[in-house]
Amino acid sequence: MSQQSAVPKPSLQGVRTKVRKGQVKAQAKHEPAVFRDQLYKHLETVPENDFEGFSAKLVQAGGTLEYLKYADTLFEILLVGGLIQPGGSYLDDGAPMSPFSVFNARNPPDIEELKKYVDVFNKLNRRFKYLQKPFEEQSLPTLLQYIGRWSSEQRDKLAMTIGLLLSQGLVTAACLQSLTKDHLIKNDQSINILALIFSAYLTDQSIDHLAATLKRGNIKDLLLFFPPNKRDAKVLDAFFREKNLPTVADWYTKKQYAIAKDAIMKELKEVVERSDDSESIISAIQSKLEEQRLPETELIQSIWQGLMASVDWSARPDQIEGLALREVGKFAPVLVAFCKGPKTQVALINIVQVYCYDDTRVMKAFPQILKVLYNKDCVSDQAIIYWHQKGSKPQGRQHFLKATEGLVKVCQQICPSVLSRTELVL
Repeated sequence: MSQQSAVPKPSLQGVRTKVRKGQVKAQAKHEPAVFRDQLYKHLETVPENDFEGFSAKLVQAGGTLEYLKYADTLFEILLVGGLIQPGGSYLDDGAPMSPFSVFNARNPPDIEELKKYVDVFNKLNRRFKYLQKPFEEQSLPTLLQYIGRWSSEQRDKLAMTIGLLLSQGLVTAACLQSLTKDHLIKNDQSINILALIFSAYLTDQSIDHLAATLKRGNIKDLLLFFPPNKRDAKVLDAFFREKNLPTVADWYTKKQYAIAKDAIMKELKEVVERSDDSESIISAIQSKLEEQRLPETELIQSIWQGLMASVDWSARPDQIEGLALREVGKFAPVLVAFCKGPKTQVALINIVQVYCYDDTRVMKAFPQILKVLYNKDCVSDQAIIYWHQKGSKPQGRQHFLKATEGLVKVCQQICPSVLSRTELVL
């Protein structure tokens, strides 16, 4: 048995094993410097600032050069003008800077000129769609983490270019995650770069468009771009206003308010399910306010919505109005605790108005709900008259104003000159 196993198996001599072309390319030596030199030969023939010429040459070069294999090298050349070594420094092999790169833009950076550079990237990626993924997932994140290695003018050019790329949808905001690395946030580098990116972005798009882009890129909290000792909403607000980006500051504040309102509404629903005790509900709201302060008008809206969301509305249609009045009366002590000023009281009336307009089941009950709020001292006669004369919302305005005329007349008899005094308070 052992002798048979020792006999070598027969084999064919002179047979050539066929290897796939893709496998040959994958096993080929990686030579980014050779690729760079070959690309330069195409770009050197184009006159300076001939952006159409550069676009045409890059498309032409893609027919012979291996763009997919050298995607990182290609974008390093086109963005920063040369090959980058690990650590962020240029490869020192005596090669000149690229005839075309974002760093070749004039100083100080001009947004209109940078748009022409971005247009070249747009045409390149549209022609070679396989470059899109390595561009936004590898090249940009890598260059951003080395952004502290370059001069201030070069940083500005790269940041503004990325802002324009984002605004035109050529890349996603996921590449910005690189700016949250510790070595960039500690000296405010990250947040200053982010401000430049936002400034360039907002020259083309709105703040709502920017917010949607950040959400798609999973950028959840701008405070992560600040040093740990500066991660405070007030610091963020002051920073973006100083950078002439008040829309970013306002958007972030509204976003934090929305998060706080959702938290309060969720907490209210859980507390009401456990107990109807007004003191417990008030205490729960105050605890949430210690975590995140809210303007009174925003707070009263979240309280109303949270309380109404906790009501079981599965009654017969003819019983809905009576149920609404009972629930409002039951929760009135909670509303009174946070509805102290006339501005907040008018805001509460408007919140109830819009709520009744949206939910047609309780639309006819609006005058009675307002009367309950008045009798329970949630709103004053001053607030009701001001709302009726000039403070109401457009949703169903004529219907609600006519329906509440009787209550308003009673309030006017109690305090006939209330309008001017209410205006002073508001």
